[in-house]
Amino acid sequence: MTVHSASSSSLPRQRRWRAALLPFGAGVALAALYLYTASAATDGTLRVTVVEQGQSRPIPVRVRITDAAGVPISKRPLGALAMPGEALGVPREALAIMWGHDDSAQGYATQPDGAFYVDGTFEVPLPPGTYQIAVSKGYEFVRQQHRVTLDAGRQVRERYELRRWIDMPSRGWYSSDDHIHLRRSPRENPLVQRWLAAEDIHVGNLLQMADFHTSYFWQYAFGPDGRYQEGGRLISSGQEDPRTPEIGHTISLGHAKVVRVRPVDAYYGYDRTFDRVHELGGVTGYAHQAMTFHGYRGMTLDVLQRKLDFVELMQFCAPAGPLITTHYYHFLDLGFPLTALAGSDFPWCGRTKAFGAAEDEGPRIGDARFYTYVDGPLTFDGWIGGLKAGHTFATTGPMLDLRVDEARPGTTLERRTGDTLKVVVEARGHRTDVPLRDLELVVHGEVIRAVTARDAGQSTERLALSYDLPIGGHGIWIAARARGGPTQAAHTTPVYVRANGTGFANPATARRYLDLSEAYLREIEAELATPGTAVNNQLVRARDGMTRRIADTRAILAQLGATLPSVPGRSASARRVASPGDQSQ
Repeated sequence: MTVHSASSSSLPRQRRWRAALLPFGAGVALAALYLYTASAATDGTLRVTVVEQGQSRPIPVRVRITDAAGVPISKRPLGALAMPGEALGVPREALAIMWGHDDSAQGYATQPDGAFYVDGTFEVPLPPGTYQIAVSKGYEFVRQQHRVTLDAGRQVRERYELRRWIDMPSRGWYSSDDHIHLRRSPRENPLVQRWLAAEDIHVGNLLQMADFHTSYFWQYAFGPDGRYQEGGRLISSGQEDPRTPEIGHTISLGHAKVVRVRPVDAYYGYDRTFDRVHELGGVTGYAHQAMTFHGYRGMTLDVLQRKLDFVELMQFCAPAGPLITTHYYHFLDLGFPLTALAGSDFPWCGRTKAFGAAEDEGPRIGDARFYTYVDGPLTFDGWIGGLKAGHTFATTGPMLDLRVDEARPGTTLERRTGDTLKVVVEARGHRTDVPLRDLELVVHGEVIRAVTARDAGQSTERLALSYDLPIGGHGIWIAARARGGPTQAAHTTPVYVRANGTGFANPATARRYLDLSEAYLREIEAELATPGTAVNNQLVRARDGMTRRIADTRAILAQLGATLPSVPGRSASARRVASPGDQSQ
């Protein structure tokens, strides 16, 4: 065959560069294939099947194999270069997803810590030696470690049974991650679903991310057309948009179509987005515990104007995480209900040594998650209904159950002065995977009862307390939180108790939080007076709209100041019994 081409010297520079790149890429692939083929004769073969205890069908799991020196067998993929699976040190059966940070083709065959996902069965050639195999599946299954020795030319077959230490779906509770970034077309749905299954996430919310200028992690559809259900697990489209460095990052879930405010000068009018999301059947909230990107400023506007449903209470993005209650308790104490959610922000954040982890694990779907109570089989409508009702708790390990007169988190109760509430709280853990440390009953931000694993009748696997709580002259909010090993914590959405027809605000902290809200408004005004110079600092373009929103919020603060009694000292219903570190886990 004759190929007609111009001489290389006559090619434009870009075409000459591409022509040079192709042979290099092919050479790397061929070299990797050669090395793989040359070593195959001296390798052993490891074949593994993983099932749930008492079952025979393989299940999706996360696997990490390390050699005798503790080094993962896997190698990071070279961009989007296609290679045999074994050339990366992972089996061909590894569930690889192409699109990563900023929509770049990274080929996620392996995770930052060298782990990979498989659909229950895999085979991988390895040099002779001794290896450690770690197998996990989220938080409800006991993690396993196995030691395997391979000889040259021999095959080792292993069958592992994963055992549940708790079955939350059987109790009506289903796990969710509210914050996953993966570009998705219908072709990727089965792969993403198996990643979720390997981390035991039942509802994965894939967020199309945007800023003032553009969008990332594109979702092919929203609403029913953008949902995918298989094997009792759901994928649903959502958005992290709007998001700015001056007033925070927001999340919207479950709405029928993407919402993008136009004109762009109105981008900082978050309330317009939230109103439209609610019209489309969705829910709205702030990401990153409102700690980073000054989210607490935006929350001051949007919570006080009753535009928000939730806050992402747990995550490994803020340095003091994973549980930070600073801004959560601020707005709860002012009498505004907020549902507790949690998410991983994959592929950005994860457990590290800075949080107390044994090693830097890196991003992992579901490392911070929330559970939603669903009355009946898991469907999207049932799940979003439970979320809207506030029947949730956020966790990085422990499982929580809070009942107030049998009511679940998110419920609003009407009571009168002199009534007594029966509060029952239980935390569940596992002695090695999730060793419980303490359980606390929180009323108006103060711990009124607490137990530890060292107390009589308590253990690292179960902590429980009950308390008869009298109602004083005002309403209260009641929540529970628990802590386990390093990086492990959990927190419920409150039960809200209105007394004598009034709200649940905390009169003991009202003045302080009203003043703090005003301080946050002044921070926004300072941004308007001295705009930032970064490309994303565009608040000044929304000066008129932001000035109006600040004025509206100040009017609400004035009204609250006139109606909320400021009582010095502690809440009449709350008596502190410990100093638990209210700000973080």
